[in-house]
Amino acid sequence: MKGLALKKETNKFVFSNFLVLAIAGIINSIGVVMFLSPLKLYDSGFSGTSMLLSQITPEYLSLSFFLLVLNIPFFLYGFKKQGIQFTVYSIFTVTIYSISSYLITYVFPVDVFSASPFAENDLFLCSVFGGIISGIGSGLTIRFGGAIDGVEVMAVIFAKRIGITVGTFVMIYNVLLYITVGFIMQSWILPLYSIITYFAGLKTIDFIVEGLDKAKAATIITTRANSVSQALSEEFGTGITIFSAHGFYSSEKKSVIYFVMNRFQISKMKRLVHENDPSAFISISEVSDLFGSVTHE
Repeated sequence: MKGLALKKETNKFVFSNFLVLAIAGIINSIGVVMFLSPLKLYDSGFSGTSMLLSQITPEYLSLSFFLLVLNIPFFLYGFKKQGIQFTVYSIFTVTIYSISSYLITYVFPVDVFSASPFAENDLFLCSVFGGIISGIGSGLTIRFGGAIDGVEVMAVIFAKRIGITVGTFVMIYNVLLYITVGFIMQSWILPLYSIITYFAGLKTIDFIVEGLDKAKAATIITTRANSVSQALSEEFGTGITIFSAHGFYSSEKKSVIYFVMNRFQISKMKRLVHENDPSAFISISEVSDLFGSVTHE
């Protein structure tokens, strides 16, 4: 799915994480096996590659088989860079994804060969909801310390060596995958719908990992730090951090105020700042995660 720079983890394993990761693997398999695969739509990354390989090879080489064969070697190869916790979480999730896919396809009393059990033969519904559901599984996996697709690990390992970003590496891989699908299947309808799946999954992962209403961080450069900070503190009741600074050309002493708020508070924040310092410089950026208390004592 989405290309992300994955970080090293500690060696501490959390049981509740395994529970969520198991659910994530099952959710991902539902999106792929019950929405995408019946209509020969394709997920991104190794998941999509596994779907294609399972369709053009003998029947005993199933989707579940290729999910393990393609993903696990890269998780193991990336062990030194990503750490033991990430590697174990990822292999566990992919294994659950693989087992669940097999059970849905060959064991459970549900037909996933002729049409989607939920959306029948509607390509648009299957591409959108398949992407959303598999994106939920991928997002939960990332949020709880692992990855469900080895392409992202491969990107972390190789992207820098060839001078591109992780996101660009993943995008190039998926573009090549969908082009390959088009030539093999002698049709561009399914690859084009698969692109819809890809973007639906990306947006869902963003929502799961970062949240719908991201916090906003304001960086305020001012010569009246006390009055600006006092106004913000009285209005919003949150903690404020002040750094000392100076202008490069003027050498004038300034202060940098760091202030976190939600998107509904931006307009009021700007008004308060400029009421107390009309020449203040303000930049606003998104904050994906917050840890610790922001209320003042």
